[in-house]
Amino acid sequence: MTLGDPTPQYGSASFTEPTSHGYIYLGMRVAPPRRGPFVRKSTKRNQAVETCHSLARRLEILADVVAATVYRAVLIPPVKGSLRFDVLVLIQTISPEAIPTVEAAEAYRQLDADFIMRARNIRRIGDVDLPRSGTFLFNHFSAADPERALRTWENFSGWFTDKAGADDAALLQPIDETAYVFVNHVRLPCGPIRFLLRFAKPSFRKYVTANLKANQIRNAPVFCKTV
Repeated sequence: MTLGDPTPQYGSASFTEPTSHGYIYLGMRVAPPRRGPFVRKSTKRNQAVETCHSLARRLEILADVVAATVYRAVLIPPVKGSLRFDVLVLIQTISPEAIPTVEAAEAYRQLDADFIMRARNIRRIGDVDLPRSGTFLFNHFSAADPERALRTWENFSGWFTDKAGADDAALLQPIDETAYVFVNHVRLPCGPIRFLLRFAKPSFRKYVTANLKANQIRNAPVFCKTV
């Protein structure tokens, strides 16, 4: 099995036009869980979230910023390759070319993230930004061959829309070299536990998991809520 081997049941999703925005994705390890997936309450994290939220509001005033959204993690599966981010920020700029201008802003420099990925949107399903509330997933994909990983993702994306109900997603591709070939930003149709239960379907193991393994692709999901 190579390159996804799409089937009539689970082929590519119906993609819409990618956005023309630029993206700055920031990950922070403030008080991540040491064991297990559940992110418990933390005063330190609450303080970090409050600071990030204040800085995000300052960034949204800038002409080059479309939106700046802060997320707090609620569940981080302990998989290999996870960087265990429990506070995340996603900044959308008017274009990828506007990213350096936003990064020069004092409010951005004060975010002081552990991980930074400058990105563009290369595939889109629905509209992940409306509404800007609910449960979201940042799924981080790593692979030796980015093009092969993208084709594989495209070929099983239909499983997530048909079987998991994930109809709103934006695939973010890094502009610079990072640890990931892309990050899938998804607005979930339900909470993280109910969503993960949908992965118990035999078709997930036989089709999605098998394709990831066959094409040497790893993924590290973080489930989160907007602040």
